[in-house]
Amino acid sequence: MNPDIKAIEQVVRDAEELQNDVDGFTGLLTQEVALVNFTGIRLRGRDQVRQVMAKALDTPLKDVLTRNELLDVTFLRPDVALAHLIKHVNDGRIGALTFVLVKDDGTWRIALAQTTPVVTA
Repeated sequence: MNPDIKAIEQVVRDAEELQNDVDGFTGLLTQEVALVNFTGIRLRGRDQVRQVMAKALDTPLKDVLTRNELLDVTFLRPDVALAHLIKHVNDGRIGALTFVLVKDDGTWRIALAQTTPVVTA
């Protein structure tokens, strides 16, 4: 298997496992990350994600857990990839999650994370 795909799969697993670990999760991000969460809140930069995440984990949001299902990876360049995922929230919601990942000094990091709610009838 392509070692870059394996590395991206690991980032996806780590993002899920570290969802309640501020330092661990933000370590997966680029410094300039853009993140749009399930509710449409837009965050810019690792420091803002760290601040908002720390505050959220002091609320009942700490109990909202997600599971990420990786559907596919598309390489735009050797050092830029799109990862298409399904986000399964423990309260029954489902989201279409897209990561843009960049490879810097041999390490894949999330440069953009966008979640869009999937409405089911």
